[in-house]
Amino acid sequence: QVQLVESGGGLVQAGGSLRLSCAASGRTFSDYTVGWFRQAPGKEREFVAAISWNTRTTYYADSVKGRFTISRNNAKNTVYLQMNSLKPEDTAVYYCAALVSGTYSEPGSYDYWGQGTQVTVSS
Repeated sequence: QVQLVESGGGLVQAGGSLRLSCAASGRTFSDYTVGWFRQAPGKEREFVAAISWNTRTTYYADSVKGRFTISRNNAKNTVYLQMNSLKPEDTAVYYCAALVSGTYSEPGSYDYWGQGTQVTVSS
């Protein structure tokens, strides 16, 4: 079992920045690919970014490429999502999730999920 807790969400103006954190406990965190997803009201959960267990590979949705950066510190059991140049359309609940194997962009592939943190970007 892996427990995930997100933090760092909040209210920010368009063009601003936030850094989300995903703290893990339980089984060896470094065994997992970790992804960030988001879900806006009335919309499906969508992939944002993912990072492989050894940090060598990162993946991004086209909508955030060049603005968001995912990173991880396995010694601290934490994954980060640095979000810059935020836009109102980035407003959503952001979730981190851990994956053993499967398609990194598919929510159904993930084995463990956090409770989410709200990000609101005002125009």
